[in-house]
Amino acid sequence: MFWVLLLLLAWAAAGISCTRLCLAAVRAAAVDAEAARGHDLTLYEAAFLSGGPARVADLTLVSMARQRRLLLAHTGWATVVDPRGRDDMERSVIGAIGPEGQSRIAPVRATAAAADSVRHLADHLVAVGLAVPDGARTTVAGAVRQVQAAAAAVLALGAVALLLPAQTTGNEVPVAVWFALPLVLTLSCLAIARIEVHPYTRWASPAGQRLLGTLARRADDAGDDRTYLTSVAVRGVRAIGEPDLRAAFTHRDRSPERRGW
Repeated sequence: MFWVLLLLLAWAAAGISCTRLCLAAVRAAAVDAEAARGHDLTLYEAAFLSGGPARVADLTLVSMARQRRLLLAHTGWATVVDPRGRDDMERSVIGAIGPEGQSRIAPVRATAAAADSVRHLADHLVAVGLAVPDGARTTVAGAVRQVQAAAAAVLALGAVALLLPAQTTGNEVPVAVWFALPLVLTLSCLAIARIEVHPYTRWASPAGQRLLGTLARRADDAGDDRTYLTSVAVRGVRAIGEPDLRAAFTHRDRSPERRGW
């Protein structure tokens, strides 16, 4: 009857892993249900949820360039025209450019993306349930992997049990049937998770993804400058229509001393 111990191990693996998956899914659903209520995304928030801190820096640069308060050269340099930032993001960009008022765009983007203003934005989005917190992006995915491992363990334990002598129970129920029960449990949990558990992107929670879709539809109806900036926030610099401005973000200057237009 050594197979009974193996069966207990199989049930323990299946029960623990399926319970963890259910709890992770419930927690995610609870946050998701409250997050999107009464919240209108700003462009900075949309940029973060779409592409993280780097996207926020790109949006700020493009916005300032369209207002002629910052010049972005196709050679990859940024020049300050108006040194007065209108919000914390713009002040971070101006501070990243430095006191000379001119800098290469690549280090400006990197410095602005790591600024306190972007971190505060991220913390706020996590707090309201629109962004996925660090360390929690793989919670549900990790639980799913654990259930998958439990299913494999049940199969392995069942195979070992079948190789042992005297593989019938007292009431003549085959051992394989007993191991099929925890296997069905794990496979059922995986099937339900595939249907019901929403996938998380790297930055946005399911609620954040839904708000991004709503913002994009409203911007399409607006047909103004906000539409342009919304496209940059959601799709990144590839949404920039002007060739020279797009070249400013993709330029790789081979000579660190080269400046100009």
